[in-house]
Amino acid sequence: MTLLQLEDVKASFEEKQILKGVSFALGKGEVVALMGPNGSGKSTLAHVLMGDPRYEVEGKAVYAGENLFQLEPDERSRKGMFLSFQQPREIPGVRVSAFFRAILRAHAKLPSPEEFLEEARNALRTVGLPEEVLEREVNVGFSGGERKRLELAQMLLLKPRLVILDEIDSGLDVDALRVVARVVNALRDDSRSFLIITHYSRILHHVNPDRVLIMREGRLAREGPARLAWEIEEKGYGLLEEAASRTQSRGM
Repeated sequence: MTLLQLEDVKASFEEKQILKGVSFALGKGEVVALMGPNGSGKSTLAHVLMGDPRYEVEGKAVYAGENLFQLEPDERSRKGMFLSFQQPREIPGVRVSAFFRAILRAHAKLPSPEEFLEEARNALRTVGLPEEVLEREVNVGFSGGERKRLELAQMLLLKPRLVILDEIDSGLDVDALRVVARVVNALRDDSRSFLIITHYSRILHHVNPDRVLIMREGRLAREGPARLAWEIEEKGYGLLEEAASRTQSRGM
């Protein structure tokens, strides 16, 4: 069954069109990798899906049977959508424990104090962070890898249905990358879907996607099985230009 269906989705920022008609479906339990060069629109698509108000959006998006573009960002989150940011921000003055409580309360998932501590500690342990992190300010003084791990800990607490990972692998060393892959693989099941946005194929060596989508200049340029990522790794995104040139030549 389909969890997310996009049809001719377009998006503009400050009158500049970035997405130029994106269409694809994401099935329940499916793991899809979205790749593409810088500036192709991958992160824009992630923010559009989560309801970033800076973008003017056209087209159709259906999530779990509902018109996604009629839902406010907080509604999308409460209905099981989760975005791991490419560059998680610092929140000075807010402890991680208070932040965790706030997001669980907003989703009506806040357990008893004892259960909360157990769940929070387990989530941190799973992503390789010490429980002392609970007393630190959110992302203040955190390394890039620690910030990404904290995003994953939030995901573990919220248990979303649709997980969008925006370049979760950027800035990670090999050990941190394996932690990310282990968490994603452990959560793969028939009820949860993943959209993994990445420039490179290295995370896909650890998380074998069901499909790979390639974006180019605001559109989907190619789609294929996991081996498409290995083609990109071997030949670079230049192969997209070659494919586009061949298509144009045939059409002339």
